[in-house]
Amino acid sequence: MASDLSKITCIEDLRAVAQRRVPRMFYDYADSGSYTQGTYHANEDDFRRILLRQRVAVNLSGRSTRSTMLGQDVAMPVAIAPTGLTGMQHADGEILGARAAKAFGIPFTLSTMSICSLEDVAQATDRHPFWFQLYVMRDREYIENLIDRAKAANCSALQITLDLQILGQRHKDIKNGLSTPPRPTLRNLINLATKPHWCLGMLGTQRRTFGNIVGHAKGVSDLSSLSAWTAEQFDPQLSWADVEWIKKRWGGKIILKGIMDAEDARHAVDSGADALVVSNHGGRQLDGAPSSIAALPSIVEAVGRNIEVWLDGGIRSGQDVLKARALGAQGTLIGRSFLYGLGAYGQPGVTRALEIIQRELDISMAFCGRTQIDQVDRSILVPGSYPLPFPAA
Repeated sequence: MASDLSKITCIEDLRAVAQRRVPRMFYDYADSGSYTQGTYHANEDDFRRILLRQRVAVNLSGRSTRSTMLGQDVAMPVAIAPTGLTGMQHADGEILGARAAKAFGIPFTLSTMSICSLEDVAQATDRHPFWFQLYVMRDREYIENLIDRAKAANCSALQITLDLQILGQRHKDIKNGLSTPPRPTLRNLINLATKPHWCLGMLGTQRRTFGNIVGHAKGVSDLSSLSAWTAEQFDPQLSWADVEWIKKRWGGKIILKGIMDAEDARHAVDSGADALVVSNHGGRQLDGAPSSIAALPSIVEAVGRNIEVWLDGGIRSGQDVLKARALGAQGTLIGRSFLYGLGAYGQPGVTRALEIIQRELDISMAFCGRTQIDQVDRSILVPGSYPLPFPAA
């Protein structure tokens, strides 16, 4: 669908359109947190409290947001985060997101719980390298096969999510009947009838299940059998020994996602990982945990330059990327900002989200008197407005 997106000026514009176009159960799945949603809201609110120092009479020509993440040149220090059920925000959502990221020049991460499979994304992007996010399941044979499939799909890094051994309770998912498979309640059917664009897209694709699991995991041949499998597969016994095992099995670059504590950050360094992501799973797991941006300074202080530190959670603008960079994050991940664009307009919506973030990053960086993203540090922030490292426990 061709649309003039020039009047879409911020991520909130995309969110509002996505809320109208995406069925309630899938929109709420992406745009909600656990329990009281306190941590979910803190992820955004804490960014707003950080103030930028405006500078003037600085030569602002020759500006660039280009940087590197894991040694890879990127158009800006932003990657698309792994998000489950992306293909339910928009038909073939993971493929569209990967294509947009490739064209823009940033990394894309595919979730284990994606609708489009590893093979789908590799084929649709002409085997352009992307990252794959791995959930650690009890079925180690399945994990081994998944790692092999990621290698075959030309994935250039493996991102291990560490904070989903058990599921946080998300009230909206329960109330909306978001199960596996989804329950076709009267309320859901009525809501679907108001989303003709979404329905037409789904009718036009064969990708409507978990492409990395169905037909690959032992005993999982359809959505009904998938329900029982997922209920028992997330491994509560996940340990650093499993990280070591996966690293050896993979043999390539490793990213550890879900680090919120300085002690765990030091474990991440000791594990030999190449990068860690300061992340509270978008406020979807432990409600009452600090925001990601509040946790960032302690982790940067704990690990120094021994590992790349990235941040995920609450980024809704280029200013948020700038603030994270100023507090020591070499890179950032965007989840909801990407999903809003996808749900609103498909691939053009993802591209528009990236354009908005990059332009905000460029302009805000300039107002702070910097012309290169690698020149950005804590000195661009107003003292007293930004979080400091937590006191030692």
